[in-house]
Amino acid sequence: MPHVVAGVPIPDSAIARAADATVHASEPEILYRHSMRVFVFASIIGRRRALAFDAELLFVAALFHDVGLCVPYRRSPNRFEVDGANAVQAFLATFGVPPDDVAEVWRAVALHTAFGINAFMAPLTALTAAGVETDLFGQHFDEVSRAERDAVLREWPRGARFKEGVIDAFAEGMGYRPATTFGSVNADVLERCDPNYRRINFCGLILGSNWKE
Repeated sequence: MPHVVAGVPIPDSAIARAADATVHASEPEILYRHSMRVFVFASIIGRRRALAFDAELLFVAALFHDVGLCVPYRRSPNRFEVDGANAVQAFLATFGVPPDDVAEVWRAVALHTAFGINAFMAPLTALTAAGVETDLFGQHFDEVSRAERDAVLREWPRGARFKEGVIDAFAEGMGYRPATTFGSVNADVLERCDPNYRRINFCGLILGSNWKE
C-alpha cells in the first residue's frame, strides 16, 4: 500500500490493514479501487474545509461503504448501505473501538447515498459522501485539484469504461433485492440495468393504502 497519495497519508494501523485485507478479498477490483479513491478525495476535502476527523475511521468507512453489494449480502432483505454499515460495525467491534466511534462509522456507511442530507451531518459522514460524490459525479473539483486527482488515479486507476462498469457492479449487487431500492438513488440503477424492474411509486403507496380516506 502506498504511504502517501496526493499528500494524504494512507493509514497503516492494525485496524486499517485488517480493513484493507477484508474488503480487498470481498469486493471486485472496480469497487475496491473506487473505495480507496473515495478515502483520499474525502481526506483532501476534509483538509480543505479544515474539518476535524479521524483518518483511520474515515479510511474504514470509505473501504466498507460498498461492501453490502458483495456476494454474501445478495439475498439480504436490507438496503445494501445498511448491510455495509452492519458489517463495519461488527468489524470495528472486534477491535474494541469506542461505541460512539462505531456508531459514527455506521452512519457514514449507511447514509453515503443520502445525498442532500449527509452533507449536514458530522464530518465522518459528510466526508465519506463527499468522497463518493467526487469519484462518481465529478463534484468538488474546486476542492480537489487536477494534480491531486491525477495522483490518486495513478495509484488506483478508474480503468476503461469505469462509468458503465461501476453502474453494472451496483446493479449486480442489488438485482436480487429490488424492493430495497425504494426511495433511494438505487432505483435509478435497476431501472437502467434490469428490463424487468418496476419502480415502486411513493404516491401509489399512499393512494393504494388500506386507509379508506
